[in-house]
Formats: sequence, structure tokens, C-alpha cells
Amino acid sequence: MNMQGWGRYPVIDAEVHTPGTKEDIQALFDTTAVGMTPRGLGRSYGDSALGDHILSTKRLNHFLEFDATTGLLHCEAGISLSEILTLFVPKGWFLPVTPGTQFVTVGGAIASDVHGKNHHVAGCFCDHVEHLDILLDPERIIRCSPYQHPDLFHATCGGMGLTGMIIAAAIRLKPIQSAFIDQTTFKARNLEESLNLFEIHAAAPYSVAWIDCITGGPSLGRSLLMTGDHATKGSLIPGKNARIGLPLDMPSILLNRYSILAFNTLYYHRIRKVSVQSHVHYEPFFYPLDSINDWNRMYGKNGFTQYQFVVPKDAGRKAMPVILKTIVDAGKGSFLAVMKAFGKQNNNLLSFPIEGYTLALDFKIEPELFPLLDRLDAMVHDHGGRVYLTKDSRMSPSTFRSGYKTWTRFQELRMNYSALGRFRSHQSTRLGLE
Repeated sequence: MNMQGWGRYPVIDAEVHTPGTKEDIQALFDTTAVGMTPRGLGRSYGDSALGDHILSTKRLNHFLEFDATTGLLHCEAGISLSEILTLFVPKGWFLPVTPGTQFVTVGGAIASDVHGKNHHVAGCFCDHVEHLDILLDPERIIRCSPYQHPDLFHATCGGMGLTGMIIAAAIRLKPIQSAFIDQTTFKARNLEESLNLFEIHAAAPYSVAWIDCITGGPSLGRSLLMTGDHATKGSLIPGKNARIGLPLDMPSILLNRYSILAFNTLYYHRIRKVSVQSHVHYEPFFYPLDSINDWNRMYGKNGFTQYQFVVPKDAGRKAMPVILKTIVDAGKGSFLAVMKAFGKQNNNLLSFPIEGYTLALDFKIEPELFPLLDRLDAMVHDHGGRVYLTKDSRMSPSTFRSGYKTWTRFQELRMNYSALGRFRSHQSTRLGLE
């Protein structure tokens, strides 16, 4: 069947298996000995969960155990973050780290070592994983952690499913008193002001900036910075999930410099004061796009790619204006461009965040896009940065290797655990890892 990532590019023909137990997965080794690709809910944007033989975790979706004293949740890899929030928010528990959508699985969150608006204080998702169980072959399911098979743990966390299939994991949830967030929105007139605001509010538990990637000149990088913290007042109401949807593909011609400029101008000027405080539910704060089913259809039938990069903090004030100006001059900015400040890098071999600044924005797929992205890759490389594997659909092997210096250690570990070749993806083949 035809399969694709959330960006709907590329589309490949694949054989999809949906095992219900670890025994089912082990049985597949008898018929499919090589080239298996683990896949959760398909929310990685590019081709990291695409391959000839896909192993879906949709039926591996059971809660196993929960310690209400410590907040330690043990569950299967196919459980979604949405299911965790629905069950545990009313009990006063929240995810320690969450990406911009709740419709990802625990296994996918570990394989991508996802980050959120609190990376500067809480790190990545896997920094809160107590242990995980990974299936390597018909005879081996290994439990690993920072203390038990730590080499396999640090390769699997952020390893894009290339070290084996994650079966289950134990995650430390965080206590909350309310399902609401106390939010403050700050208005920045340009990129310099936005970066200053990140530094001023470095202690805020959550921070993220919407950034205008279409307006240049003295307003280059004008932004709305949102900071927040879990409220101490308000009910523990879980989210309601998506309610509306796009029934068909939008004509891609509607997405152009002028429509994006109009939207960005209206969005920026909706905040009329220097700062505005509000009390909002966690869903619109963490997951603004989850209220729209199939929002990826707004980019047209050819799909889109989300380009996300990070540059080190000491290069940020020099690199970000140059990269942002290149995007503005190309006239290919997006409606939802997001900038965050990252904290310290962890020990996971292919985990994306390094201490610095990250920018993520969507581009519709069109022929003239790819030369622009190649130029951006070169700029990111020149400033010591890297591109996010979970969002990638076209990075070159040389760009990957320059950004992820530990890739040779990662390959050696795959070979030592007999995962090299057995678990692979369209992305890993494209990047020269096979």
C-alpha cells in the first residue's frame, strides 16, 4: 500500500504489518528477516518511518502499570501521548516533555527523543524515561536504561527506530494541580528583541516564539514570545482532541508570499500591548494545530516539508539573522514558524537538541524549494548546527554526517547488536546508513 509521513512527501509502496503482541513481531522475523521499519502514528514529517516492510505499533497500546506515589508509568510503545493525557490529567499528572502534537506514540517519542517548550529546563523526552524494552531479534528482548545496557539506551533514544523495535517503556510523569496554563505573551519588534526576551525569561518553565518569516527590513524576525507555567487554580479537565478537519487538499497556489504576509501581519498585530497575560487550557498552549484534523492538507496534494535546524548559542545572534534573511528574501516563509531556546545537550547519540536556538517552519513542496534548503543546510553547517531527523525528507548524507558527529559510534552499536540491515528506513538508506 502507499505510505507517507505527515508531510505527505515522499510517498512509497510498502508492506505493512500490525502485530498485536511481541510474539507476533518475533514471528515476522521468519518471513521478513531484513529491512523492517517501526512506525507509530505516522506523525514524523518525512521518511524516517517509511520502508519496504513497516512494523506498526497501533495494536501495542496497553497501559501496564502506574505508581501513583512516584508518577512512574509503564506502558506499551503504541500508547499515544493523547491517551496518557486523557487518562492521567484528571488524576493530576502531566507529561514531563511534549512535542507540538499529542498524536504521537510513546515509541515514536523515544525514537525521535522529542523536545518541547521546556527543553531549556527539562531536556528531552528520553531524559524522563526510566527504562525501555527493545526487541532485537526472535530471541532477544532487552531492557535498557542509563544504567542497564546504557550503550543501547543512548543509541535507541533518538535513534529513529534503527536499533530495534521499542516494545514498552517506563516514563516519569510530573504532578500538576490544574489542566490550565498561566501564559504571558510578549511582543518583540525584531529578532534581536526576541532573542533578548528568551534570555530575560530563561527561567520560565515553558517558552516558545511565533516568528514572522516573511517580513524583512527593520522588522526582520518580529515575534510573539509565549511563556507559561502550569496553573495552581483551575479544574483537571483533559483535552477534547480534534474537532474540525480539512475535507480535501487545499490548492497550493493559495499558499504564496502575499497570503502568508497578510496572515502574519494580522497574527502579529492581534497582540496590541507589550505583554498580555492569559489563563488557557493546556491544549491550545501545547497543541494549537491538534484542533484541526488533517491540517497537513492545507499545503496541497504535493505535500510539504518542515525544515527545523538548531545552531549553537554562541553562534545564534550571528547565524539566525543571516539564515532568516535568506528565507525572507526567498519569499517562502510559512504561517506557523516557531523558534525555541534549547538547553544542554544530552548523551543520546542522534538526539537533535544542542544548547542554542532552533527554528522550524513549513515549506510546500515545489521544484525551486530544494536549492533553497541546500543553501540553508550549508549555512547551518557553517555555524556548527544540525537539521532535525524527525522532520527531514531530503537531507544529504554529508549534511547528516557534519551535524551528527557521533554517527560512526551509532553505526558500530547497530552492528554490535545485529540491528544493522535488520532495521532500516527510507531515510536511513538515503543518508547512507545502510
